[in-house]
Amino acid sequence: MATPMKDVVISEKAPTTLLLQKHADFIAAYGTKKDDYEYCMTEYLRMSGIYWGLTALSLMGKLDKVDKQEVLDFVKKCQHENGGFAASLGHDPHLLYTLSAIQILSLYDAVDCINSDKVVEYIKGLQQEDGSFVGDKWGEVDSKFSFCAVATLILLGKLDAIDVEKTAEFVLSCMNFDGGFGSRPDSESHSGQIYCCVGFLAITGRLHHVNVDMLGWWLCERQLPSGGLNGRPEKLPDVCYSWWVLSSLKIIGRLHWIDKDKLVQFILACQDDETGGFADRPGDMVDPFHTLFGLAGLSLLGDNSVKLVNPVFCMPQETIDKLNIRVHLLTL
Repeated sequence: MATPMKDVVISEKAPTTLLLQKHADFIAAYGTKKDDYEYCMTEYLRMSGIYWGLTALSLMGKLDKVDKQEVLDFVKKCQHENGGFAASLGHDPHLLYTLSAIQILSLYDAVDCINSDKVVEYIKGLQQEDGSFVGDKWGEVDSKFSFCAVATLILLGKLDAIDVEKTAEFVLSCMNFDGGFGSRPDSESHSGQIYCCVGFLAITGRLHHVNVDMLGWWLCERQLPSGGLNGRPEKLPDVCYSWWVLSSLKIIGRLHWIDKDKLVQFILACQDDETGGFADRPGDMVDPFHTLFGLAGLSLLGDNSVKLVNPVFCMPQETIDKLNIRVHLLTL
């Protein structure tokens, strides 16, 4: 007897339209509740949280709902002497939060308010002999750090500061027999890691190394009967994979291989029609992380009520155009 597929059931009462104003209000109010338990407990990823919220607002055309100067002051205070950025004040710098900081500054066209040369030096210092990157001084190696490094550098116009060829060799060594990518060589394929590695190859002009049909098939198999996408086999759907999976399919020119209508239905069902915001699955608690990736997924699926999102950087395409950044995406 076959094992039942893990999935969710969408209620007939679930939202079926995009509640943009409620989402804008939810994000704008989130950062004002600094005494809330949830806000205090997410201090360790505050910089990324601000990036998620601001990008969501930007995609909705509502970036002015947040105090720009307050954001810029916070970002500047989080830069350490070595050039890296921390998640919050008093925390250690990390490559993940350094990318988030530069994305925030890029949304505001304000990169010149920090010492970008120090950022470049910080990132160069994290590259290892085999081309891989560690996330911080503690030495964890992960393919997503390679993406963070090149994404940050190209946003700063400094991609040539590192050995790109060596890093590409490492990222390609993380490719698996199923066409996907893991966090390190011989690690399991995962949708989030695939996005990072495919995004890296798009930035560095090396997508020709990808077996696009095999990878596209693996990614399309992440769609469940509910319409939602999961990160790897036998897992529940999660609205954030509406970004990780769809962006990868968009980059390799296979976005049309999934059932668009069913996925849109799933994403919209993850909204809270009272408070605004998106949850991982229908009926769960909403947060800025899933709100951004729900909106970004809808953008990739052609919803014109939100701005066009760039599939590599998860930022409005208009922001990437202003920076004059061009990445090569595959088409059929």
